Amino acid sequence: MNNPDRRRFLNVLGGFGAAFMLAPTTAFAFSVSQARGLIDKAIADINVIINSGKSEAVLLQDFEKIFANYGDSAMIGQLVLGVDGRSASASQKRGFAAAFQGYISRKYGRRFREFAGGSVVVENARAIKSFYEVTTLTTFPGQAPFEVIFVVADKSGRFIDMRIEGISLIKSERSEIGTMLDRRGGDLNRLINDLKSI
Repeated sequence: MNNPDRRRFLNVLGGFGAAFMLAPTTAFAFSVSQARGLIDKAIADINVIINSGKSEAVLLQDFEKIFANYGDSAMIGQLVLGVDGRSASASQKRGFAAAFQGYISRKYGRRFREFAGGSVVVENARAIKSFYEVTTLTTFPGQAPFEVIFVVADKSGRFIDMRIEGISLIKSERSEIGTMLDRRGGDLNRLINDLKSI
């Protein structure tokens, strides 16, 4: 985590993050193989983007498509807002989820071209309460491979978090978004509008 290049790569991967769903459930609507299949497809797309050599504008579009196709944007938005989202209206929650998706795609997508030659490979998957953990091995040129765990929600069948070396990436984003909201006097509508242009 102390290597600048590695930290940047982890930050790129963090663009997919959210937080854990810890409530117990009696039955799974999704399955371990489906969760693994979802991440297999997402990883294949990520690897293509990393090594595509496309322009930044196209990379950002591709990155947001991955987020939209494989992530649960509504749940991620709720989890990122945390306590601040409890008083939000349904339209505000939808607006934030859409704005955050674009924001996070731009924030991390701009760095994709820096990681040509890197790869992410799915290792295994398991069911835990109301979600699934899909473990991947990430290789970055000149660095030792490291583990990244995608968290897939059973209810939606889409990913809602990533853990890198024990750290939930959405928690970092939640802290940052909370700070941004504080700077706007708690005005969620203002934050939503600002995220669209950041």
